[in-house]
Amino acid sequence: MQEPFCSVPLIWIIQEDTLASRLQLYEDKGWDRLISNWKNAFKRAGVVVFPEFSFPMLYSVLDTGNFFVIPGSPIDVWAAESYSKTHSKSQLRKENGFDTDDMLVLIVGSSFFYNELAWDYALAMHDLEPLLLKYAGSDEAGFTSKFIFLCGNSSKDYSDALQDVATRLRLNEQSVKHYGINSDVNGIILMADIVLYGSSQDEQGFPPLLTRAMSFGIPVIAPDKPVIRKYVVDGVHGVLFPKNDPEALKNAFSLLISEGKLSRFAHSVASSGRLRAKNMFAEECIIGYAKLLEYVFDFPSDVLLPSRPSQLNNSIWEWSLFRMELDQISSNTENLYREGSSGPNSGIVYDLEEAMLNDPTSSNETQDHSENPGEDIPTILDWDILDEMESSEEVDRLEREEIEERMEKNIGEWDDIYRIARKSEKLRFEVNERDEGELERTGQPICIYEIYSGAGGWPFLHHGSLYRGLSLSTRSRRLSSDDVDAVGRLPILNDTYYRDILCEIGGMFSIANGIDDIHKGPWIGFQSWRAAGRKVSLSKKAEEVLEKTIQENSKGDVVYFWACLDMDGGIVGNNDLLTFWSTCDIMNAGRCRTAFEDAFRRLYGLPSNVEALPPMPEGGGHWLALHSWAMPTPSFLEFIMFSRMFVDSLHSLHINTSKPSDCLLGFSAPEKKHCYCRLMELLVNVWAYHSARKMVYIDPHSGLLKEQHPVEQRKGFMWAKYFDITLLKSMDEDLAEAADDYDHPYKPWLWPLTGEVFWQGVYEREREERYRLKMDKKRKTKEKLLDRLKHGYRQKTLGGG
Repeated sequence: MQEPFCSVPLIWIIQEDTLASRLQLYEDKGWDRLISNWKNAFKRAGVVVFPEFSFPMLYSVLDTGNFFVIPGSPIDVWAAESYSKTHSKSQLRKENGFDTDDMLVLIVGSSFFYNELAWDYALAMHDLEPLLLKYAGSDEAGFTSKFIFLCGNSSKDYSDALQDVATRLRLNEQSVKHYGINSDVNGIILMADIVLYGSSQDEQGFPPLLTRAMSFGIPVIAPDKPVIRKYVVDGVHGVLFPKNDPEALKNAFSLLISEGKLSRFAHSVASSGRLRAKNMFAEECIIGYAKLLEYVFDFPSDVLLPSRPSQLNNSIWEWSLFRMELDQISSNTENLYREGSSGPNSGIVYDLEEAMLNDPTSSNETQDHSENPGEDIPTILDWDILDEMESSEEVDRLEREEIEERMEKNIGEWDDIYRIARKSEKLRFEVNERDEGELERTGQPICIYEIYSGAGGWPFLHHGSLYRGLSLSTRSRRLSSDDVDAVGRLPILNDTYYRDILCEIGGMFSIANGIDDIHKGPWIGFQSWRAAGRKVSLSKKAEEVLEKTIQENSKGDVVYFWACLDMDGGIVGNNDLLTFWSTCDIMNAGRCRTAFEDAFRRLYGLPSNVEALPPMPEGGGHWLALHSWAMPTPSFLEFIMFSRMFVDSLHSLHINTSKPSDCLLGFSAPEKKHCYCRLMELLVNVWAYHSARKMVYIDPHSGLLKEQHPVEQRKGFMWAKYFDITLLKSMDEDLAEAADDYDHPYKPWLWPLTGEVFWQGVYEREREERYRLKMDKKRKTKEKLLDRLKHGYRQKTLGGG
């Protein structure tokens, strides 16, 4: 991921263990590079969220300290509902060799894969012994009972271990059967009559297999562990029994059976359990994600959170919103536990494995690594030998060059010399040849500079003669383009602190700094890369309208803009009650008016009893946003003159605070990092409104033009005297004189660093310097003539004698 998206928070939610089950295979095959790539992917995420507490242990190889568990995902309910639509209990029993009259009791526990019989199942057999002897050890029950153990893997060793237990207890033949977790778990649960949780482990979260069973409408029996009592009410959603009490377990089991079939009580428990499972974890899961979002996302000032997580009580899942998604992924989530099957996003796991297998370099590296694991690590002796070889090669190279210089060379035929010379001239011409876009811009009335700060913004930039990129970072300029390097034109942007607090306005300062060297058109425009990302950049039709309007109405001071506040990502939306200054407050931590007033007062030296906040109309009309506007080049230079002085005044207030490192115009870390950006983005509105510029909005899609805040309606409200060009030039010259005399009001002084420093004294000094050089030249010429007249002129002999 590239800038400006490197700091974007990323939450990765992993709902399955497909990758975890493959990690051991990667280690056995020596695919260290694949493991490293996955680890880097996990590291990029701010948080990796799992729905079960067992998943962080399964993915421990990739742990980079950002694992987090939020239990209660609705994935089990999704899988149960989708599976029930395509499978029936009777068909599953027939496929697995069970009769419809068999009483099937499914015993589940931990969902971990074990190669041998797990110790918690061995302990569970002790508690189940009376139950097994009563219902599977004799024919006294009057019906056929079969106990299915769902645990471990599907290996023969696992099944043999359980059969040995059945033989020792003298149970009826075929009364005990084993299935692995890597088999069709959904089908096994659905064909069962009763599900018994037999694990003795104390788990942190509610067992997911119990959730799946309740979602299928199967009555469950479980020990009264705290994590189970938290969600299941005994006798309502399931039957609980004291753990390690075989007699209580037998009594609980008898409540669910009546004459070889499920009792009415069992059907009631199953129905209540199914309803309970549907939203059993909804509140906990929703609150967990709400708290996670508050912790991970640094929300900006203009974001209004709906409510605090503590207020999200009695929350339930909006299943109607899930339905479409559920239908799309039902085929993929048919069985999350089946071997070889996985969720909708697990295909990338197998794709990367196939890429690794098809990469010959990786196989060679793996083979070399397995055969000679210690030869890849260089020793100190290896480094010494390498240094000697490099030194010897350098000596030989110098000797060859010296010998070649002494040898007589054949310059070749005249045709060869001519061809080489022509080739050299052609290469020199190609190097100096101007970019195609630059040639197309010649003679055009306007050029729009698109400001971007990283390679991540390249896809949002335009191509063609109308646009030209403006990169705020030298290393992130587009290849094979004539994008302007803002850092090269304005060295202050090489400092990341100033580049961050100024943002796009810093790029404008760089264009204005010696503008004749780069921009010669009568009109100039700017557009942030974010405008294309928010779909408010100019369409082809709007571009044609803008160019045609400028050519037809070349005279007049007009500001055209196409991105406005009420379209800028929902900052204002359709709420007409928000005014310009209230919107600015929302974007700047509620301190926009205070900061603007203080900076304006300091800039013009206004006393405290004089109003210093320029009035802006409160209703109707659009305002400029995202630095997406166009104006005459002289007007742009005038705006930059005012902007440089204003941001300097704002910066001086910030430097003189008790905590200069803390930005008062933002709440979140990104807002504090880009302290002045949001306020400077809206500054053009104040300047254009009070300097009596005509403001015209161009619809970025249709190209329709509509004047905003007509000049006639502003009369009596504009503070034109503060934005008069004569006053601004006088203030600019005063600052330039102070900078020229090294009379800095604070250090480091921002204003001289943002552009040209020029006043009448500089011009006079330069004129005096030119006059002094001219007189020195005349004096030297006169002295030379006098010296010749006095001593005469004598030509030197040939040969230097």
